[in-house]
Amino acid sequence: VQLQASGGGLVQAGGSLRLSCEVSGRTFRSYAMGWFRQAPGKEREFVAAINASGGKTYYADSVQGRFTISRDNAKNTMYLQMNSLKPEDTADYYCAATLNYYNLGQTQNDYDYWGQGTKVTVSS
Repeated sequence: VQLQASGGGLVQAGGSLRLSCEVSGRTFRSYAMGWFRQAPGKEREFVAAINASGGKTYYADSVQGRFTISRDNAKNTMYLQMNSLKPEDTADYYCAATLNYYNLGQTQNDYDYWGQGTKVTVSS
């Protein structure tokens, strides 16, 4: 399976971006998905997760109420809508997948497959 993240860019504080993660190789609807991010000099951290059906989601406290994770199983794509962006949201954002259908894991070990990062820069 291959994951391709896109949609990063430069945005001013308070602005919005939507990240996408397209999955190929096997049946997308079988995978639970997640987003992580890694800021310069920091460890990779959990952002949001969605189960395989899309019926359940989970967010890190730092993004709750500002970010929305979703998926379109017909398009083999997961999204992360990011609103009210803050400079501290600046990071490389990574999407991840697991065949654990009900997974809403918040650690890197909960996921089996990873995409490359897409860079998000929020200016103050």
